[in-house]
Amino acid sequence: MSASGSVHAQAWAALAPLIAGAPVMRFATRGGKYPRSRSNPPHITKALPARAVAVMVHGADGSVATLCLDLDTSKALQAVVDDDAEAICALLTSCGLRFVADHSPSGGRHIYVPVIDRLSAEDARELVEALATRFPSLDPGPHQNITDGCIRPPGSLHKSLTGHQVLDTPLSEAYDVLIRRNPAAAVQALRQALAASILQVRAKKTSKKSFLAVKDTNPSVGPSTDLILRGSVLRNIARTGRYDPTRYKSDSEARIAVLNHLCAWQVSLPEIQARLSTDFAGLRALYGNDTRLERLLVKEWENASAWVTEKQRHQPVGKRSSNKYDTEPPLTHSGGAVQPRSRLSTMSEINDIENVLYSVIDQRLARTGREGITLRFLLRAVLGFARAKGSLAINVGCRAFALAMGHHHGTIARLLPHLVKYSGGLLSKIENAHGKQADIYLLGLPEHWQDLANATAWRKGKIYGIRPVFRALGAPSALVYEAIERGRHSPTTADIVRATGMSRPTVARELTTLAELSMIERHHGYWQLIHSTNLTTIAEWLGVQGDYEEHRSIVKAQRRVWHAHLERHLVPVIYEEDLYDQEQSEWDPWIPNDYGELSALERHLVAV
Repeated sequence: MSASGSVHAQAWAALAPLIAGAPVMRFATRGGKYPRSRSNPPHITKALPARAVAVMVHGADGSVATLCLDLDTSKALQAVVDDDAEAICALLTSCGLRFVADHSPSGGRHIYVPVIDRLSAEDARELVEALATRFPSLDPGPHQNITDGCIRPPGSLHKSLTGHQVLDTPLSEAYDVLIRRNPAAAVQALRQALAASILQVRAKKTSKKSFLAVKDTNPSVGPSTDLILRGSVLRNIARTGRYDPTRYKSDSEARIAVLNHLCAWQVSLPEIQARLSTDFAGLRALYGNDTRLERLLVKEWENASAWVTEKQRHQPVGKRSSNKYDTEPPLTHSGGAVQPRSRLSTMSEINDIENVLYSVIDQRLARTGREGITLRFLLRAVLGFARAKGSLAINVGCRAFALAMGHHHGTIARLLPHLVKYSGGLLSKIENAHGKQADIYLLGLPEHWQDLANATAWRKGKIYGIRPVFRALGAPSALVYEAIERGRHSPTTADIVRATGMSRPTVARELTTLAELSMIERHHGYWQLIHSTNLTTIAEWLGVQGDYEEHRSIVKAQRRVWHAHLERHLVPVIYEEDLYDQEQSEWDPWIPNDYGELSALERHLVAV
């Protein structure tokens, strides 16, 4: 065994049993997971395993012997991870707590805080989640799962097989810390230092409103700016430095977006500079180093100020929000007495209806049984036709819907009344079909959902029914793909489960299928589209593009047959003006002809 291998083996043998909450371990799979053993779990050995291995955080009763703090580079940039590790170590030291630290080949950090009196699972989780509210790179996951929470101890082989967990604390000192564990008084001091953050964690579990009302624990931040970035996509960028590469192409674009946002909320440059080491650490990391930060921050702040000033100067009077407005009355309340709505106003209301669809209607339709997922896509097809026609009144036949959905037109005819019933007033039928004209449906935003629509930003991108490729993959795959495609940021698996309303095993299965077809990829725990992949090409590979073209040809042929039938058998409507012959009705027999002769009627009268 090499010298480095001997060091890792010594760290494993000495520290792993002392860190673990239970004397068992789990081996990593190729995917980097640590599943339960099908038989009895293996006990921690003195010899260093040749595979990536983790030890359990909780004991059999759920109690914790060591607080395990996992700082992950998948949650924040490396600079933020390093700053968070330094700040956490300073906090623990100020509370009289001794700890052991190590780092992984990927740049992540682990901090182990052993305690004399084992903590209950609830108390340990609360402490770790409170720390996570202050330090964005901290992953509380190991303490959030009593049965499966685990962590790689010092010396263990990394799951990437590129190296080991390397001790930052000298081995002799680390062994002393784990043998002479921290007393309860030091843990209580940490709890007092995190009192405000613990209150935030508790408030978040009970009520989002009370969570938003909690004051930030940083005394340098005034109450007017505590909630500036809460709930915002830019909040994570400012805190972690992580951003969606499909939305921002570079670090420069991401930090400019954050600065524009802060400037719009009237945050001053000195205040930003004061918070670069706390909740704006991600913004600082986007500059790369302090030299670039000092050189570019002031200049980019001036550009952001100029841009916000110019935008506010040209903002229309009476605009209700920064991202949408509609000053015209809705179509459903016009009564036909007002001027026709502009296309911009119509598109605004369609966007608002989409917000209600994703926020409320999707979850309502998900509870209607097996046909619920079809109804969800049928409403998307309705919105797609409304957007294409630029009108809230949709005059589209069942066969056109069937082509957009990949279903039989009889199924669409059966489901449309159900969709009207479950739409909550978003969709209503206003006229029956007649001749070549199909049933007319009207989209409208009910007043009780107006506030919800206004409070939600519009989503970018198009809305579809069932695209050809998903005729083969199925509607669940289409929902999962849409959640990634139209999400406000790159979602995690948990985000997709919440957005689609489907079970986690179903979502995991569909994600695997889409990834195997190179339609999506996972990057640092977040799912992203592979934009170079052409869906039409995949549909051709799966053999459904031809089915779609054949379906379209059938629909066109059926439409021609129906129109020909109408022309042959429908009696045309005869109006009064059609019976009027100007030449015959307006001819006056008493007017002489051009030759000055009497007309035939005049000669007859004279003869009489």
